[in-house]
Amino acid sequence: MKLDHASAADLLGAYALAWCTWDGDAFTELHAPDARSHHDPFEPPVVGRNAIRANLAEASNVEEQVELVFERHWVVVPTILAAWHASYVDRVSRARVRFAGFASFEMTDGGLIQSARFWYNRQDSSVQ
Repeated sequence: MKLDHASAADLLGAYALAWCTWDGDAFTELHAPDARSHHDPFEPPVVGRNAIRANLAEASNVEEQVELVFERHWVVVPTILAAWHASYVDRVSRARVRFAGFASFEMTDGGLIQSARFWYNRQDSSVQ
């Protein structure tokens, strides 16, 4: 796969759709078998497709009304850099949780995510 701006947009769109619809098959197929996902830069990564799928399943138990938008992206082969924002409603507290941040995706030659890293600011709204 040739990594360029258009193919990166397709990958980011597929990533967001799979996350927001809790499609574990589609989500894990975007990742290399030994992929690493750093959802928090200060915590250990989630490693491997099975763990990444389990992380998605765990999120689906807590989050609803999920939105994830990659606002703008850049490609510096083999890396995709992207500004993003997201939000969800916490199933228990009913608070709206919002994020804004930056992500980097290191890609394999075959077009799979080898490593994903997310940096963000988080804001939880109070329940009214």
